[in-house]
Amino acid sequence: MQCEANFLTIGGLAKAVGVNVETIRYYQRRGILPEPKRPPGSIRRYGTADVARLTFVKTAQRLGFSLDEITELLRLEDGTHCEEASTLAEHKLADVQEKIASLQRIERTLAELVQACHEQEGSITCPLIASLHEGLINGERRLPRN
Repeated sequence: MQCEANFLTIGGLAKAVGVNVETIRYYQRRGILPEPKRPPGSIRRYGTADVARLTFVKTAQRLGFSLDEITELLRLEDGTHCEEASTLAEHKLADVQEKIASLQRIERTLAELVQACHEQEGSITCPLIASLHEGLINGERRLPRN
């Protein structure tokens, strides 16, 4: 959506970026998005810089950055802090890789439990339910017994 300098209402800005008006207000309270001055007898207007900043925030969120991390990236956005931004991205990448490894472990465990359920014939005890009661994952106790 093309918008001219400071021509959008908060509703127009929300629509242009695909967020809720309350999201914009929240970002303003957090200092992520500046709140434009209200001209006497008029309403606040937003422009292309606001659209660009909100687009930056939403894109960074889709990459998994928290609002605190995004605030730090915005502080570094002048382009002269690439090494610091890269360090933040490296930490985020490590977090993502750790989450992927964890999800792969969960997937393997669930696949094993589902397979055990399918192989179970005539037993009253479900291997999945029994494993959850025992706190067992891949045959190892993961939770302390009560």
